[in-house]
Amino acid sequence: MAKYSPHTELNRQELLAEMGVESIADLLKVIPPELQEVKLNIPNGKPELEVRQLLQGLAAQNQSLDQVAAFLGAGCYHHFIPSAVWALVGRGEFLTSYTPYQPEAAQGSLQAIFEFQTGIARLTGMPVANASLYDGASATAEAVLMALRLQKKRLHILVAGSLHPEYRELLTTYLAGLEVQVASLGVNAAGAVDDRHLESQLNDQCAAVVIQYPNFYGTVEDLKAIGDRVHAAGALLIVVVTDPTTLAVLKTPGELGADIVAGEAHCLGTPPSFGGPHLGILAAKSEFLRQIPGRLVSLTEDSRGQSVYTLTLQTREQHIRREKATSNVCTNQSLMATAAAVYMALLGPDGLKQIATNSLQQAHDLAAQIQKLPGYKLAYLGTFFHEFVVTCPLPALELIDRAIAAQIYPGVALSHWDSSRTHDLLICVTEMNSPTDIQKLVQFFASQS
Repeated sequence: MAKYSPHTELNRQELLAEMGVESIADLLKVIPPELQEVKLNIPNGKPELEVRQLLQGLAAQNQSLDQVAAFLGAGCYHHFIPSAVWALVGRGEFLTSYTPYQPEAAQGSLQAIFEFQTGIARLTGMPVANASLYDGASATAEAVLMALRLQKKRLHILVAGSLHPEYRELLTTYLAGLEVQVASLGVNAAGAVDDRHLESQLNDQCAAVVIQYPNFYGTVEDLKAIGDRVHAAGALLIVVVTDPTTLAVLKTPGELGADIVAGEAHCLGTPPSFGGPHLGILAAKSEFLRQIPGRLVSLTEDSRGQSVYTLTLQTREQHIRREKATSNVCTNQSLMATAAAVYMALLGPDGLKQIATNSLQQAHDLAAQIQKLPGYKLAYLGTFFHEFVVTCPLPALELIDRAIAAQIYPGVALSHWDSSRTHDLLICVTEMNSPTDIQKLVQFFASQS
């Protein structure tokens, strides 16, 4: 491997001359002077032992979700991750790999990505899955762009009001400047898409309908009924999944008529980690193969009849005709995808089902206890999985502040996205929440009613 070689003074002078300036300072004139003169309060160097002790002290101030009673969700989920996942993913062969352009030198990385695609295809019930995207929000936007390409002249998109608000916001950003109409579908008392609103909005200009499953409020949408209406209008059904572990118990989007499935898969092996990194997924019907953004890894045979893995489609790059690219994604999050592949392989269908079942049962147990408390009620009446919205007797943000002081993170305030919902709290329960955690939260709520 070649050593890093910095520019020599002669190199720098030649580069500056080529740019027509005399010094590097000339390149920085666009930066306001007050920002150029910032003095950093950096102490003098210390011996290694002191530095280590200092950093350990700082690290000790961090709080792990394993140390508190945390009921946080809203698209970022805390699930159990076997130690073997990152012991394997942390190997140098995976940790330092990037884009596997040379298949002969990257069979291990290609196989890991292939296994990831296979796992996602099975979880979603779709025949084809790509080699991952950045995160759930961008994957959702890419799915919509894909639907618009498939639907040609149809330029109307219907988006469920129960889709994650940040996904909706990013979708709006992606579609800015395009002649595309985006309409939001209302939410009924069950916390699901309003059937009458959907019926009134569907027309021959609708390219696709975007539904989250389970949705942002935790409600399990009736995908079959929605899909039948959407397909009758000639539109495509895009299903967004933010916690794929739920699909180990629920019927898959593919079984229920989804045309494209997008979403978030960080919880398959990657911890919340202050909100990232995340892992976008996208799966689709076979006939949409050539419109899938990103890339696909496939299993084939070489001239000797041996099994080999190779990049089959990478339409988003199209190195020569980049203006024809289907996406501007510049990497495939292969490390997170590898973690997801290892996670799914280690747990298998039974392990994933156990995680989902535990989350489901504990969430319903908690909801039943909260409903008995004076001043608290479930905001929606529909069937939910492991997330649900509770309307509280006092502002949710105030309740959260009090709970944190008691080492409890009771959920996420919906006022973060909708200022009118001051008393609504989105609570998530996973297998990581012990019965003690649940009782601790119930007792806290009871003391605040």
